[in-house]
Amino acid sequence: QVYLVESGGGLVQAGGSLRLSCAASGLTFSSYAMAWFRQAPGKEREFVAAITRSGTTTLHADSVKGRFTISRDNAKNTVYLQMNSLKSEDTAVYSCAAGLVITRSREYNYWGQGTQVTVSS
Repeated sequence: QVYLVESGGGLVQAGGSLRLSCAASGLTFSSYAMAWFRQAPGKEREFVAAITRSGTTTLHADSVKGRFTISRDNAKNTVYLQMNSLKSEDTAVYSCAAGLVITRSREYNYWGQGTQVTVSS
């Protein structure tokens, strides 16, 4: 059974920072590309960032480029999302995902339950 468990969400003021973590189990972590998506109320799930198996290549959505950074630690089976300069429009449930190919689409094999991030203005 594959589990992806996110943590690190919470309430933060605009301009603040949070670091999300996603701990993976039940899969060979280093064999999977990892990604973060988010979904705000009434909106579709959208791509935030992704990272290749080795961590050498990353993708970031234009809306977060320069503010968010995805990284991974294969020794800890964990992927991170460092979020700086947060804005109210970043408020959403953030979910991590694992897939065989890095992509901006939602075509990932496994998904976590998500963690709520709320940015107050």
